[in-house]
Order: sequence, then structure tokens, then C-alpha cells
Amino acid sequence: MRPSKRAADAMRDVTLERAVARYAEGSCLVTFGNTRVLCTASLEERGPPWLRGSGKGWVTAEYAMLPRATHERTRREVNSGKPSGRTQEIQRLIGRSLRAVTNLPALGERQITVDCDVIQADGGTRTASITGAWVALYDCLAWMRARSIISVDPLKDHVAAVSCGIYKGQPVLDLDYAEDSAAETDANFVVTGKGGIVEVQGTAEMEPFTDEQFLELLRLAKGGVAQLVELQRKVIA
Repeated sequence: MRPSKRAADAMRDVTLERAVARYAEGSCLVTFGNTRVLCTASLEERGPPWLRGSGKGWVTAEYAMLPRATHERTRREVNSGKPSGRTQEIQRLIGRSLRAVTNLPALGERQITVDCDVIQADGGTRTASITGAWVALYDCLAWMRARSIISVDPLKDHVAAVSCGIYKGQPVLDLDYAEDSAAETDANFVVTGKGGIVEVQGTAEMEPFTDEQFLELLRLAKGGVAQLVELQRKVIA
């Protein structure tokens, strides 16, 4: 029995709320159970220096966890002088996931930065961030089209992410903290709306997992992402 009493293939309650930040070109408050992340997309009228003259735009991301997003206060990383290795890894993952479904030349020489700030953490902050970041990016691009900054929609597909793991010997979908902290295997899957795999992160915390277990985790993840993409579609409709 899972601590949350959910079935093995059941997601937590997921919500996507658009336009929650007044000044951002796009924004979304995403919740996966008790995990809550504020995603804001900001347009800059110039791209990174290394793309200057290429005619190509860029989408990137930054990730941060508020000091009391967890049970005990964590120090703001700005006070330590640089982001932690975990933070850098997560924000690069978010950026790669968004770029995988974006036609970058269609942006022109502009950059969109999606900030993902974790308000409350209960497992799956990176997967929630990717799922909400897509909605914030969508709204930013719609804002640009409405003002004739771009003439076409640069988004090629949806992208969302979900965690899976092996908990007490059973593959399960969408781990909360109670499961994540005790799982024998922990994995994150980033998948497009068409079912293409953008990235897989999988780690055996105790016993190595088998091919059969991995394929079951992938099956669960694709089912979960299909639900998330359908929710994205409903929210932007």
C-alpha cells in the first residue's frame, strides 16, 4: 500500500493555473499534490551573446526553492554566491525540455527565460516545474503573437514530466516525498505530447533494477504524461 493510498498508476491531484503573475508575459502556478511551483516566462529582446547574428532565439530556465518550501528553512543560494549543483542540474533539465519542443529560429534573436520557484516541496519539484513551465512558455509566445512580435507559433509540441519509482518492490507513478525518500529506484521521465522521450533520469538507490522494471516505469510514465498533456490542452483551450 502506498502511503497516499493511491493505486500504482495513479497521479496525485494536478492543477495548472494560468496568468497568476501580473507582470510576466506568461505564468502558471502548478501543483502536484502538495508540491507547488510558480513558473513565470519573461521575454528579452535580445538573445545570448553567443547566438548574436545567427537569427536564432533561445529558451532557458532558472530554478529555485524558497527557504521554507521544505520542513526546515534552507539558506537562500544567493547568499552562498552560486547555485548548488542540484539547482544547476534541474534548471538545465527544464531548459532542455522546453527547447526540445520549440522552433528556436521562429523566435528571432530573442530569449525567453522561464523562472521556476518552488513554493512548497513534497517530491517531484523538477517534473512539476517542466509541466508548468510549458504553460508559462505557451502564454508568453501567445503574448508575443498578439503584439505581432512573432508571426507564427514556435511551439512544435507539448512537453511534460513525471516521476516514477520502485517502492517496496512495486513500480509506482508520481512519487511524493514519503515514497521518494524510501524508494529502491527513483526515475524522472520527460516526454512530449506525441510520446517522444526528451530525457530519462533513473537511479537505483538500493538494488539495481531490471529491464522489465524499467519498461514498466516507462509505461507508467507515458500514461502519466498523457494525463498531464491532456490537462495542458484543457487549460489553454
